[in-house]
Amino acid sequence: MLFLVVVVRLADVQVARSGRYVSYGEAQRVDPVVLPASRGAIFDRNDDELALSIPRRTVYADPRLIEDPEATARRLAHILDVDQAELEERLSSDAEFVYVARRVEDDEAERVERLGIEGIDFIEEPARYNPGGELAESVLGRVGVDNEGLSGLEARYDDLLSGTPGELIRELDPEGHTIPAGRHHIEPAEPGDDLVVTLDRSLQYQVEEVLRQQIAAVGARGGTAIVSNPETGEILALANLQTDPATGQVGSTGNNLAVTANYEPGSVNKVITLAAALEEGIVTPDTVLRVPDSLQVADHRFRDAHSHPTEEMTVSRILAESSNIGTIQIAQRVGAERIDEYLRRFGFGERTALDLPYEEEGQLLDPDDWYGTSIGSIPIGQGISVTAMQMLYAYNTIANDGVYVPPTLVAATVDADGNRRPAERVEGERVVSPTTASQIRAMLAEAVATGTGTAAQIEGYQAAGKTGTARKPQPGGGYTDEQGRYHYVATFAGFVPADDPQVSIIVVIDEPSTSPYAGDVAAPAFAEIGRYALREMRIPPASAVGAPGAPPGERVRSTPATSTTTVPPTTTTTAAPARRTPASTAPPVRHPDPDRRLGASSGRG
Repeated sequence: MLFLVVVVRLADVQVARSGRYVSYGEAQRVDPVVLPASRGAIFDRNDDELALSIPRRTVYADPRLIEDPEATARRLAHILDVDQAELEERLSSDAEFVYVARRVEDDEAERVERLGIEGIDFIEEPARYNPGGELAESVLGRVGVDNEGLSGLEARYDDLLSGTPGELIRELDPEGHTIPAGRHHIEPAEPGDDLVVTLDRSLQYQVEEVLRQQIAAVGARGGTAIVSNPETGEILALANLQTDPATGQVGSTGNNLAVTANYEPGSVNKVITLAAALEEGIVTPDTVLRVPDSLQVADHRFRDAHSHPTEEMTVSRILAESSNIGTIQIAQRVGAERIDEYLRRFGFGERTALDLPYEEEGQLLDPDDWYGTSIGSIPIGQGISVTAMQMLYAYNTIANDGVYVPPTLVAATVDADGNRRPAERVEGERVVSPTTASQIRAMLAEAVATGTGTAAQIEGYQAAGKTGTARKPQPGGGYTDEQGRYHYVATFAGFVPADDPQVSIIVVIDEPSTSPYAGDVAAPAFAEIGRYALREMRIPPASAVGAPGAPPGERVRSTPATSTTTVPPTTTTTAAPARRTPASTAPPVRHPDPDRRLGASSGRG
C-alpha cells in the first residue's frame, strides 16, 4: 500500500501536474529583466532637436548578495546623493531587485563600479533630454521616471513615442549568480517613433524672449503668445511664461496656459459680433449709427472707454475705436440666437483639434439662459470665456477668407526605419463669406493704423488686429477683489500682412501692473514678435511684392523661404550638437506712451 501511494504521488508530480512544478523551478532559476525602450525624439519643422532620449546607467542591487547593508548604503549614498537610511532599508529587504539610483551621470556610475561591491550592478535606461533647456516646455511636456509622458505632446502622443519594452531572460544559481551554460535570451526593445512638430525652434526662442521681457517690463503675473500660419493652421511658436511671486523672475511654466486657461477676452471678441452682422446683411462697413457714450441694458448701464457726446460713427470706426456702445447696438440688431450661433461657428465652446492634456473648451451660455444684460456684455467679450488658442483661430478664420482651419502641432511621424508619414490634415470649414472676411480685415487694418492698436504697427507692413482689455472675474463672484480693485487681462490678436495674411499672432498679458490697456502692454509685443516672424519666414514687405492695399477679396500670395536663422542656446553638450549657432538675446520691447483717449473699461479695447 505504501508503494502504491508513492507510485500515485510520482504520477501526480511527473505527469498530472508536471507543468506546475516546472514553472516553480523556472521561477527559482530564471530572472526576467525588462529592457526599457528608447523614447522617440521630437524635432521641429526644420528637423532640429527639441527632445531626445540618451542612454544613462541605472544602479540596482540584489539585497540577497549584500553582506553589510549599512556599510554599503553609507558608501553609495555619498556618491549618488541619496538618502542613506532609506537606501539601507531597501538593501536589507528580501527582494531580489531594488533600485539604488536611476539614470545617474557617467562619472557617478564609474565611481560606483570601481567600488566592486558584490550585489551591485547596472542596467541602461533612456533619459529624456531637451537641448534647449526649458524652451517650449509647456508644449513639449514632461516625461516621468518610468519613461511615460506626463504632460504636453509627451503625454498626448505617449503611445507613439514610448515604443515597446524588451526583455532579458537569464538563469541564476541559488546564490544569484548567472549560470554560464544556462538559459539566456534577449528580446530587444523597439524604439518609439519620432515626432516632427510644426514649431520653429528659433522663432520659439525669440517669442519666449520677447514675452519674457514684456511681462517683466509691465509687471504682469504672466503671459501667453502664439504664432501660427492662418492658411494651414500650423502653430509656429507657443510660449507660456509666469512670474515667480517669491523672486519676481519671469520663467517657464509646465502649464500650457494657451489651451488650459479660460479667460474673458474683452474687445477682441467684437470681431465676431461684427462678422455676424455683416454676414447676415444687417450692416455694412459704412453703415452709420448714432452712438451715445452710455447705454442702459436691463439693469446695467454700459459705457464707452471715453466720455463723448452722441455722435455718428460708421461700423468701421466702431471697431477701430473699440466702441462698446456701438458694438452693443449692432448686437441688439443681430439678436442673441445669431450671436451665439456665430460664437460657436468660430470655434468657441468646444476643444480644439489639438486635444492636448487638460485642454479647456471655454464657457458659453445657452441663449435661453442669457441674463438681461448678456446682449450687452457677451458681444463685447465679457460673460463668456475662451482660451487664447480658440481666440487666435477665430482671427485665423478672418485671415483665411472666412474658412476655419483647425490648429495643428504635428507635421509628421518617423518610424525606426526612417519612414516619414505626414500627419493627416483636417479639412477647413467655411464660417463666413470671403467678402465678410475681407471687410473685417480692412476694419482690423484701420484699428492698427488709426485706432486702439497703433502700437502694433510694423514698419514696411500693414498689420491688422484688435485690442482687448477685460476685467477678470474674482473668487466669490464679481469683478472686484477684497480691496475693491479690478484685475485685468490684456489681449492683442491679429495678423500680417493685412491684405495677404501669412502670420497670425495673439499676445495675452495677465494682470499687468503698469497699465491695464492692451494697446500699451500687448500690442507692442505683437509688433516685436511680428518683426521676428516675418524675418524668420522671409516674408518681404508689401512694396517688395506689390499690391499694398489690394481690393477686397483679392489676396497676393508670396512663397516664404525656408528659415535658416538662429536657434536658442543649449544647456549641455551631452546630446547631439545643434546645427545652428546660438541666438543672441532679443532686443528690448518698445513700450509706447499710454493712449488714454482710446483706453478701456469693462469689455473694452
